[in-house]
Amino acid sequence: MQTPQKPANLSNNDMKYPTVNTKLIVLLGNPLGHSVSPAMHNRVFAKLGLDYCYLPVQVQPEDLKTVFAGLTKMNVAGFNVTIPHKLRIIEHLDSLDPLAATIGAVNTICVKDGKTRGYNTDGEGFIQALEEEGKISVRDKRVYLLGCGGAARAIAMTLAFRGAEKIFIGNRTLAKAEALAAEINKKIRNCAGAVDGLAARQAETIKSSDILVNCTSLGMHPRNEELPIGEESLFEHLVVADIVYNPHTTRLLAIAEAKGCRIVHGLGMLIYQGAAGFKLWTGIDPLIAEMTEAAYAKIADAPGIIALSDDCAGR
Repeated sequence: MQTPQKPANLSNNDMKYPTVNTKLIVLLGNPLGHSVSPAMHNRVFAKLGLDYCYLPVQVQPEDLKTVFAGLTKMNVAGFNVTIPHKLRIIEHLDSLDPLAATIGAVNTICVKDGKTRGYNTDGEGFIQALEEEGKISVRDKRVYLLGCGGAARAIAMTLAFRGAEKIFIGNRTLAKAEALAAEINKKIRNCAGAVDGLAARQAETIKSSDILVNCTSLGMHPRNEELPIGEESLFEHLVVADIVYNPHTTRLLAIAEAKGCRIVHGLGMLIYQGAAGFKLWTGIDPLIAEMTEAAYAKIADAPGIIALSDDCAGR
């Protein structure tokens, strides 16, 4: 039998392997096959020389309690949580950050001294991407949200916390938009309202807004040609954001840009919510440029990748 030989150009220091001291960050969800997060976080862990490893663990809802309890007994420093567990995980946590408690969903967990604390960085991730790419502050602005799912909920609640003047919520089911608006007004402050689905009413309200955000999956691969609103509702003065990140420039963003709007791509939200989690787990500022490069490379390698979330803003 031939004796295996180490390649001449490979030293023992060229590859890093987990040890008993490696701190684990675990992504819980189902499905996870195309998640961008492991590539983003492991790239930065390696670049900064941190002894951390980010692992995706696909978990069925009925197994969540058992799997989570077991992992917290290991050398796990934190978790990301995506569909279908963002709500269900709360009952297994020791405490919640106030914003996460208000939103009613968790996407990030820290484990310290054997105790688990849940956070929601989705809304903050979106707002940071909006302010960086869209060059606009949300304070005292009028924002129109399309959709009423998990991502819209996190974004709307965070906008209210951050001082948006008015938050309009448009949804196919008006009752759901009314319920979310009422919850924001009760829990945070009186700044939200629902808008019925009539095109004229919708266009009138959007025209009076500063920022338009698509929080639906309309326009996401492979249904690239779908629009969440009519082209006539896009006005030149708007900053238009889309949380869909595949394709990178959705049809909504392409039309908005052609009309003179400033646009904000969906991948920024994913990157910045991940960056917020990175800081919570490690106490260290992440390398945004490295995370961005890793995210784009992952999507380029898997063009059929979809966003994994309640309504397309997941890990």
